[in-house]
Amino acid sequence: MAERVLIYNTVADRETIKLGQKLGSVLCKGDVIALAGELGSGKTCFAKGIAIGLGVSPESVITSPSFSLLNEYEGRYKFFHMDAYRLENLSDFVSAGLDEYFYQDGVVAMEWADRWPAILPDWSVKVEFAIVDDRLRKITLSGYHARAVEILNDIEAPCNKNSASSVESLRVMP
Repeated sequence: MAERVLIYNTVADRETIKLGQKLGSVLCKGDVIALAGELGSGKTCFAKGIAIGLGVSPESVITSPSFSLLNEYEGRYKFFHMDAYRLENLSDFVSAGLDEYFYQDGVVAMEWADRWPAILPDWSVKVEFAIVDDRLRKITLSGYHARAVEILNDIEAPCNKNSASSVESLRVMP
């Protein structure tokens, strides 16, 4: 299947959260979101949006699991937010059992997923964050697998009834 790519620009944390929310609203059990980008590029803000889109309570504080490696939240589906930043190598990731979450009844968002891309399931949606300047972020969502393409198509659907808000204004036109 051909790769599907969507590119957005956001200029504030709230826009990054809104885009994550749009993605979260179309996710189902078993979906994996692979987040990549340098420190401060918006990965955790985006994960907050995914949590909101999955129905995690707005009172829940979504934080980076840098030290705990994994935070779990209850929503429409379980949301497993993991962070591989502090792990030295792939064997540390596997020894911690983090790879098992890819195959559980929930949604996974993994920060620093570019460290070991070979471990990611084929159906993962890759989300790359680039810092353009102090405020502007370029966010690229991509995937090859049929499920990843379906997710990306659902984000672009003009009348997505699962989404509380539109991100059309964030879209970068080719």
